[in-house]
Amino acid sequence: MNFFGITIGTTTLLIIGLGFPLVIRGERHLGYLWWPYMLGIGFISIFASLFIVANWLSVVIGVLGSTFVWGSTELKEQAVRTELGWFPFNGNKIKPPFENIIKKWRAPHL
Repeated sequence: MNFFGITIGTTTLLIIGLGFPLVIRGERHLGYLWWPYMLGIGFISIFASLFIVANWLSVVIGVLGSTFVWGSTELKEQAVRTELGWFPFNGNKIKPPFENIIKKWRAPHL
């Protein structure tokens, strides 16, 4: 029996499942302006997965990177949900470096 597929499937499910609280708590404590940093972490992780020899680790890092890319697109959506009152609002968010520059960019949207 080969348990590779079910192990990777379960691990993928857990990583994607952890992406939802990452977005919710990330927006609450940091704000949506951190999206370029999440996007960068995601792309770096996906790129790094290309050079990892172990198949299972390559898949896990690739899925983790994809989750960060998805999360970066959801931060703005989460900010809108917070403004609607669906989630608690935190006025004391940590401001990102280069905040003035990032405010001029359009947040990604899927």
